[in-house]
Amino acid sequence: MNFQELSEKEILDIANPIMDNLMQASTEINHTKHVQDFTDRAKAIVTKEHLARVCARYQSEKGFWQHREPVAVFKRPDSAAIIWKQFCSKAEGEFVAEIVLVHINGKFLVDHAMVF
Repeated sequence: MNFQELSEKEILDIANPIMDNLMQASTEINHTKHVQDFTDRAKAIVTKEHLARVCARYQSEKGFWQHREPVAVFKRPDSAAIIWKQFCSKAEGEFVAEIVLVHINGKFLVDHAMVF
């Protein structure tokens, strides 16, 4: 799989449902759902305890994730980084949501995710 051969639309069509699931699962603080599309490397970082701690903190400070708008897709041969403008229910302003997608054993997986 060479991500450089995919269009931005094709990558966003793959990334958006994955990111929708991540955001909903973090709202629910549902670890199993949250990491279902993670690589083993990412799963090792985002433990159940880690997710609970991070979600409790952001929900108290920022509220819940609302809509997001795509900003950029960065393509490399072995991965794609997708950046969105993210909005929250309690905090004013714009945040950055990001994932890095890889393709392993016929599946698109998240190797990195962050909102800041």
